[in-house]
Amino acid sequence: MDDEWVRIPEMVLVSSNGQKMPVLGMGTSASPLEGSEETKTAILQAIEMGHRHFDTATLYLTEEPVGEAIAEALSRGLIKSRDELFITSKLWCSDAHGDLVLPALKKSLRNLQLEYLDLYLIHWPVSSRSGTYEFPINKGDLLPMDFKSVWEAMQECQGLGLTKSIGVSNFSSKKLSDILAFAKIPPAVNQVEINPLWQQKKLREFCKANGIVLTAYAPLGTRGTIWGSNRVMENEVLKEIATAKGKSVAQVCLRWAFEQGVCVVVKSFNKGRMRENLEILNWTLSEEESRMIGEIPQSRGCRGEDYISEKGPVKTIEELWDGEI
Repeated sequence: MDDEWVRIPEMVLVSSNGQKMPVLGMGTSASPLEGSEETKTAILQAIEMGHRHFDTATLYLTEEPVGEAIAEALSRGLIKSRDELFITSKLWCSDAHGDLVLPALKKSLRNLQLEYLDLYLIHWPVSSRSGTYEFPINKGDLLPMDFKSVWEAMQECQGLGLTKSIGVSNFSSKKLSDILAFAKIPPAVNQVEINPLWQQKKLREFCKANGIVLTAYAPLGTRGTIWGSNRVMENEVLKEIATAKGKSVAQVCLRWAFEQGVCVVVKSFNKGRMRENLEILNWTLSEEESRMIGEIPQSRGCRGEDYISEKGPVKTIEELWDGEI
């Protein structure tokens, strides 16, 4: 593939009046954080290649460069309208209080220089003391989330047209069930870790049964994060399949997720790897290869505990966040 524009397939968000989300998105989270100019340049390159789905968050500190890239893409004619893009951002734990959700979204929109988001997610199913944006979160600042008031505020945001869809991230089946019990607008999306070493089969079944689209973060594993390891990319089964297919291990991981009906958010600011990530649409895994991946021993890379600092009195993180996802 050269620099030609690629059309990425889309998935319908059932609870959002037929809104469509590109199945392959570009993430902007990194540890350590990238420079804003590097982020902006990478997004512009991605738009030129055909990427239209971009994932950011208050926590990532990348909303401003994403917004700058969108503005430049419009001025350069890379896109004709902001409506061509699908932009996701996330509510951080310290703003996960009923009265703080709307102000937090408005702040994200100012950072992004946008009038609306396509998708706004609750980043984690816990709250923390308001006014603090520490990462990892101090244990002493953790609070149980008032899911009803927070979700009602999320619904208000959608009703006001400030976001087209609302959803969650890192939610277990149990926590999703809690929200579904009272939600007037059900979550359109649940963004969680999914990759061949953490396949989330039960959660996938639950979300499919309830019309919730699953989006995978860390589809290539957790290298480059504070808890990171390279165990996915070094898995011998995946390497064997990649060699046999003449593909990279990353491409095998992304194609596997695509074939599971999962949307994917993958972060790379390297132009060559961005192009490689798009080259998953015109080939398939064989039944045997899918079976081999399905039998890989499972273990999660990202744990709730990785977002928690040891400072402060011990909280029962298992009660605040199910950790079962």
